Amino acid sequence: MWSFVSSTIAIWSILLITNLSGHSLLIGSFGATAVLLFAVPDAPLSQPRNLIGGHLLSATIAVILVQTIGTNFFTLGLSVGLSIFVMYLTHTLHPPGGATALIGVIGGVGVEFIFFPVMVGVILLLLNALVVNNLVHHRKYPVAWF
Repeated sequence: MWSFVSSTIAIWSILLITNLSGHSLLIGSFGATAVLLFAVPDAPLSQPRNLIGGHLLSATIAVILVQTIGTNFFTLGLSVGLSIFVMYLTHTLHPPGGATALIGVIGGVGVEFIFFPVMVGVILLLLNALVVNNLVHHRKYPVAWF
């Protein structure tokens, strides 16, 4: 029940900031991130290093691919594979990061994608996870920052 409530509130908070700021901050991969943060907050892939690093590295990869090669058959597949490879090397593996990269390439994004929606959305999700996962006695988040 707590996962249901907390994930719903987290997505609503992103929508609220979207409405207040005028910047679209919600991308599909944040739904998968909510599953990790609010259903399995103690999992290694749910920790802040993975959350932040996974999304930001993947968004950066998407921007680099779009700006250098464009959106095509090659870059669509490469965005996911390269994101996994870089997340693995940097110990920031976060499965929704692969979706972030793919979303970015499909959308033909520019450098602003790294900041809006990715960085701001990830920070909102992290803040929600820090609050709601520590409100109940049976959860503690994060297990480790780094």
